[in-house]
Amino acid sequence: MKNRLDLRDHAPALRRLDRRLLLRRGLSLGSLSLLTGCNLQDGDRVDRVLWAMSRWNDRVQAALFSPHRLAPEYTRRDITDPFPFNAFYPLDDAPEVDASDYALEISGLVQDRTPWSLPRLRALPQVSQITRHICIEGWSAIGQWGGVPFRHFLQRIGADTRARYVGFRCADRYTSSLDMATALHPQTILALDHAGSPLPVAYGFPMKLRVPTKLGFKNPKHVMAITVTNDDPGGYWEDQGYNWFSGS
Repeated sequence: MKNRLDLRDHAPALRRLDRRLLLRRGLSLGSLSLLTGCNLQDGDRVDRVLWAMSRWNDRVQAALFSPHRLAPEYTRRDITDPFPFNAFYPLDDAPEVDASDYALEISGLVQDRTPWSLPRLRALPQVSQITRHICIEGWSAIGQWGGVPFRHFLQRIGADTRARYVGFRCADRYTSSLDMATALHPQTILALDHAGSPLPVAYGFPMKLRVPTKLGFKNPKHVMAITVTNDDPGGYWEDQGYNWFSGS
């Protein structure tokens, strides 16, 4: 009786996966869970192996992560203009959020769950960075982002920084989540500005999470709610098979 998976028994499935690899620039087998449109939730044995590879990649990336290692920063002359729009919908479908009614919801393992208005967020210390956004689809762009250091915000709301995750819910139905170490990284910010002006709708008004140590899909836009938790919140793409950690 065979107890171990023999990949030769799944040659047709692997050939289909190989075609996906060729279409996505020859990524390694362990990176399959990063492929756009590659659904790893079919429940067969090959998919379970690939899910295991993805979770192993998460653990390795988390082990290699250093809170002291910074993403490269650039100068104004390096900025990509125009900065590209990217989402799972066309720009015309981007949500319109009323700034006067905006109230960032806070929940989970925090001491202060009081909602945050935009003026209140802007009253916090602000920083600016010029960093590269790296999209899983194979392109990158450099932009200037300004906003509140997320570490400072978590301290202000009395977040339990021993918790494992921070989750995000957005006005466009998007969700995502971070490990706490990345949330506390000095370059992780709640971005309110792009290129020195308030975020336009295309880039996530009224607020987006900017995480230059992560792939682009870990930078949710139109953020409406934040939760601190020990339960994995998952995310829009993460739940479809993308590597959860997806960073350095």
